[in-house]
Amino acid sequence: MSIRPLDLRDLPSLYRFRDEAVGLDTARTLTRGSPLGAAGLMAYVNPSRHIYAAVADGDGISIGGIIHTVGESYAKLLYIAPASRLDNPDLPALIENLSAEAGTWGAFHVIAEVDETSDAFLALRRAGFSVYAWQRMWDVSQINGGPAEGRWARTSLTQLPAVQSLYQQIVPPLLHPVEPMPRHASGFICNEGFKCYVNLSAGVNGIALSPLIHPEATQVGAKLSALIGSLPGRRNRPVYLCVRSYQAWLEPVLEDLGALAGQRQAVMVKHLARLVKDEQAARATQPAGVSVQPSHLSRMDGGKK
Repeated sequence: MSIRPLDLRDLPSLYRFRDEAVGLDTARTLTRGSPLGAAGLMAYVNPSRHIYAAVADGDGISIGGIIHTVGESYAKLLYIAPASRLDNPDLPALIENLSAEAGTWGAFHVIAEVDETSDAFLALRRAGFSVYAWQRMWDVSQINGGPAEGRWARTSLTQLPAVQSLYQQIVPPLLHPVEPMPRHASGFICNEGFKCYVNLSAGVNGIALSPLIHPEATQVGAKLSALIGSLPGRRNRPVYLCVRSYQAWLEPVLEDLGALAGQRQAVMVKHLARLVKDEQAARATQPAGVSVQPSHLSRMDGGKK
């Protein structure tokens, strides 16, 4: 078995597997279609992103891809293919190869989202991934609450501290290294108490919403309905809303609104680096006749697991 970067000789395999790719970035798959389709491949052409794909050529062929946005602390697995060969014994080694490439870009973590009943879940576990949260994508396309009546507005730079405060209150501290705080003013924020914020990503195939909503917010169903019904430039594209396990209380609200629940997914992470907090003595060359006390420092261990 050999693992090598994807090259031109693999174009026939890409075409053959175009309908057999298992997307591991759910929002991207829902909004841009198959990662191996024409629209999916073109969506990754961006100079601010690192992209890498590799092929495991042994007991059959498996292909995988990974992406990283410059400046982010994490990378995301994009896909593995084909879906009919998720039991390929070479698949964990392929995933390890993709993760190692992310380490060269400066990423500290690799994230993947996968249906918990999929064989891909087992391959990711064998490659060193562990579950840190659960999520479900809800189809909210049929919800139409009419105009937002001024409740929602695009987030401005002056409102970024309010968004970051919501993040601190909602996302558990243990997940902060994996899910970094929002650094840009994007998405929509509800101006009634600033307890509701929704990030938005869109593609030719759909729109995906990622909420941060405080449990003390009132009339959450009405607020979400108003936002969904007034999304600018939506046209006829379907709309999905992602609910992570730390906001599971939103699921009954969406069910009451008539939203359709997707399969529960495991949100998995592989750590590529860790901070070693134990102090260690650092030896220094001591000039003759000079007494020097050892200094103590913490070091960054960048070894891959």
